[in-house]
Amino acid sequence: MKGKVVFAVGVGLGYVLGTRAGRGQFEKIKGWANDVWQDPRVQGYVQDVESQATEFAKQQGSALKDKAVEAAKSAVAGNAPWRSSTTTPEADDPAPDVLAGEPIIDADDARYRTP
Repeated sequence: MKGKVVFAVGVGLGYVLGTRAGRGQFEKIKGWANDVWQDPRVQGYVQDVESQATEFAKQQGSALKDKAVEAAKSAVAGNAPWRSSTTTPEADDPAPDVLAGEPIIDADDARYRTP
């Protein structure tokens, strides 16, 4: 069903953008959309939504920031929720743990480097 809808939308866009009659229809649709957007009632709704979004950001912004920082710290520490709990972070991640003091290049790696 989804494929049929996508196909129908594609055919419609092809007609509108690809034919002279379609371009005329596109200009009509564009003019109608512009008229609707400029309607004072629509602009009233837009301003209401903008003010609600601003108020939400003011109220919840610091909490969302704190959660994002906590998630980032958890991911850096190897406690990311997408990692399997049956394996250790060291087994999943062959990269050195710089925060734990592991060297980035150890003696074995150093001898294989070409200058």
